[in-house]
Amino acid sequence: MEAEKLIEIIGAEFYTGVPDSQLKPLCNLLINKYGTDTKYHIIAANEGNCTALAAGYHLATGKVPVVYMQNSGEGNIINPVASLLSPEVYAIPEIFIIGWRGEPDVHDEPQHIYQGKVTLKLLEDMDIEYFVITKETTEEDLKSAMKEFNKHLNVGKSVAFVVKKGALSYNEKVVYSNSNKMKREEIIEHIVAVTKEDPIVSTTGKTSRELFEIRERNTQSHKFDFLTVGSMGHSSSIALGIALEKPNKKIWCIDGDGAALMHLGAMAVIGAKSPKNFAHVVINNEAHETVGGMPTVCSKINITEIAKACGYKYCKCVDNFEDLDKELNIIKNNNELSLLEIKSSIGAREDLGRPTTTAIENKTNFMNYLKTI
Repeated sequence: MEAEKLIEIIGAEFYTGVPDSQLKPLCNLLINKYGTDTKYHIIAANEGNCTALAAGYHLATGKVPVVYMQNSGEGNIINPVASLLSPEVYAIPEIFIIGWRGEPDVHDEPQHIYQGKVTLKLLEDMDIEYFVITKETTEEDLKSAMKEFNKHLNVGKSVAFVVKKGALSYNEKVVYSNSNKMKREEIIEHIVAVTKEDPIVSTTGKTSRELFEIRERNTQSHKFDFLTVGSMGHSSSIALGIALEKPNKKIWCIDGDGAALMHLGAMAVIGAKSPKNFAHVVINNEAHETVGGMPTVCSKINITEIAKACGYKYCKCVDNFEDLDKELNIIKNNNELSLLEIKSSIGAREDLGRPTTTAIENKTNFMNYLKTI
């Protein structure tokens, strides 16, 4: 199914979402068609954010908006769906387009397996009618589904298109880039060189994959790292919980801009607790790179100033390796809550692998190490 046909049949005028690799054809189409600086397409911080934003659009126009996401984002929409959109509350109709990661009987990463099993059940529990788009879905199938969907939308109910792997296509290429010079994997190499045996909590996606491979190249133990392979946006909160229990050891969080944005309130809690042994590193490439490279709003906001306002004591931003090494060493040896924003380019090695240990093995080894410090 061509992505162009999907949006033609849906017929909506407003799109908001969080990018997903499964929906990359749709995301690329929306970038080409609307960009991100118009009111017609907004890449938001998290899926609940998208749902509320779309509700505002409906209130202002009476029209039906579209919200797109990976199925991992279903958890973030449960509250606004149940307490805002529901026909028993405000009866606000929305069309969800959901990339189905972890589909049963299709190989995927461990963080997607359970989510994949419950994807359709969660929609059923939220009373959202759905239609699954596969590689075999025809235009007539989609038109028929949309005709049925309109009956639900007209009475204030929401509906969902669930997109299987490879079900959508889009022929035009989109190249995502920025003007930053440092590559993320090289940045992480510099971090590892300074942190030594300090525990690291790394964010989901390519950051954790690169950290794992760097340890392999260095023949270092993986026990120092907790790889947050799922649960996007929560790495800093995990690290905070560890830092509060291990006050005599520097605890590092390697975060990403998209992940930090997703649950930005975590920074306020970190700042309020202000653990002196917490080092929060945000690698900012202004993109949701792991799922395709679509932009975040981090080219337009100041993460360092946000951290200061939240109560972080030492906040710096760097865009070159000389300053990076200088600031990493300062933070390594200081005794105050610190944030380091690092400007990074977009891109990763084509042959970047994935962790060869299981999530349970990672947790066990990390917990055993924490017991020794």
